[in-house]
Amino acid sequence: MKTFLKMLLAVIAGLIITSLLFFVVMLSALSGMAAAGKKPATIPEKTVLVMKTGALIPDRTQNNPFTMIDPMTRSFTQTPGLNEILKNLKKAAEDEKVSGLLIENGTMLSGWATADELRTALLEFKKSGKFVYSYSDYMLMQESYFISTAADAIWINPTSMFDFKGLAAEVTFYKDALEKLGVEVQVIRHGKFKGAVEPFILDRLSDENRLQITRYVGSIWEHVVKSISDSRGIPAERIMNLADSLAGYDPALMTTAGLIDGTIYRDQLEDSIRSAAGIDSGKKINYVSMSKYSNVTVKHSAATGKDKIAVLFAEGSIVMGDGNDTNIGGNRYAEELRKLRLDSTVKAIVFRVNSPGGNAIASDQIWREVELTDKVKPVVVSMGNYAASGGYYISAAARRIIASPVTITGSIGVFGLIPNAKTLLDKKLGISYDVVRTNAYSDSPSLTRPLSAFERNAIQGSVERTYSTFTGVVAEGREMSQTAVDSIGQGHVWSGADAIPIGLVDSFGGLRDAISEAASLAGLEEYRTIEKPETSDFYTRLKQLSGDIRMKAIRRELGEVSRYYLDLKEIISSGGIQAAMPYYLEIR
Repeated sequence: MKTFLKMLLAVIAGLIITSLLFFVVMLSALSGMAAAGKKPATIPEKTVLVMKTGALIPDRTQNNPFTMIDPMTRSFTQTPGLNEILKNLKKAAEDEKVSGLLIENGTMLSGWATADELRTALLEFKKSGKFVYSYSDYMLMQESYFISTAADAIWINPTSMFDFKGLAAEVTFYKDALEKLGVEVQVIRHGKFKGAVEPFILDRLSDENRLQITRYVGSIWEHVVKSISDSRGIPAERIMNLADSLAGYDPALMTTAGLIDGTIYRDQLEDSIRSAAGIDSGKKINYVSMSKYSNVTVKHSAATGKDKIAVLFAEGSIVMGDGNDTNIGGNRYAEELRKLRLDSTVKAIVFRVNSPGGNAIASDQIWREVELTDKVKPVVVSMGNYAASGGYYISAAARRIIASPVTITGSIGVFGLIPNAKTLLDKKLGISYDVVRTNAYSDSPSLTRPLSAFERNAIQGSVERTYSTFTGVVAEGREMSQTAVDSIGQGHVWSGADAIPIGLVDSFGGLRDAISEAASLAGLEEYRTIEKPETSDFYTRLKQLSGDIRMKAIRRELGEVSRYYLDLKEIISSGGIQAAMPYYLEIR
């Protein structure tokens, strides 16, 4: 027995030591990758820059080695952000060693506003006279195709497909699922707009909400079709007919119609690239990824001077506290804005907002600092795919608001979700509970019982006050009457194109346009840009690693179904007053 126990303890000790050694080796490897990613790089003559679309492109590159880990496949993938890609396209246009650019299309969606900004940047890159080719090995998705219409030629593999059918917006409803779980979501909202709470009380879209979604999805598609028409020289009516007939399944028909330039194999693509780049037949093509090209130094007129424009990236849901690198913490961003306001070398701020909203109190914290900062130096908001509800709240005090025509914005409204899990606990889990109170409503709101009429009225009053504050903030920032804001509020969602006529947005443009506008407002000719906030320190990233691994595991196992699980989990755990887009909307 003693021998057995000794052997068992030795095995356990060995496993622990092996795990620790593996952990140390992994950290060393990740640290090495992070350090290697910052080393200067060089490229040879006649290099071709590769831009991958159909990959998840965040607004800002996550220079965090932990975000590169896929524990399921044990692989490392570095994804450049929109900010990095825009800088690289501008740099490559001036780089004599770069002959052209290849767009490699994938299947993951990054958002229509991101696609619109990339397409605009590619059109600017083409002014350098360098070629831009687009190619798809497997499937050409609509979003990637929209970006690729900036290219000189669009090709797909002869056996691949072209997903061209117009846009669809899907709203997920949880009413029946919650009832089966024994959870009642008690919804408290302001105003008449029914879309704000439909996922929790209905099993299909109301006529009013269907009309609204039809309007802004139609506005996005109208912009896409016009852009395709202008680039490819095809009448808009013809493009709509091709989408209606699912012509994308027939590459020959799409080639004849002019939407693509033909079907070719990879070796034929490379022959075309060699010809355009002046590379001898059969010679190797020097490709460079966006991530590697970020480390290439190009001799050109660099930004100089001590004056700075700060670009503050705010991406994800708005949450209380400090948050983390994947969301917008009210305390953290309020502090960032205070620091930038007090920094005399920062002459203007571009606030890049890509958020569907979130906690109302955290939104108000950030708004207050934007308001105070804009009184000292200009703040320009650059809207990404979303700047809705709380995302619009934190934008409202800026001096200028710039958005894409396909940005989703507005949704000026608030609501409260109070889950009642009494049936789940009592009938399904057999869990009982009791409570002792010092006052009539000391346990309010409670997950174990429904709201009383008195409690509901009290919370309704809080919702009404929050909505009044929200509309007041927008009215002050946009120089409108509160009545006018209410008329376009009530939770109504707008596209960027429709937001300009009603006064919610000032002009169309992307991140680079916002920086130029900020420089103009600050009277700057020479300046350099800095990016904020600083990414989390090593130990904070390490603490977040387990959560990242768990999320990746869920997504890998459940696939597309994972979003239903994650949405339902968030609904059950949410509470309080929210300034957020109340439903997940996928436009594809």
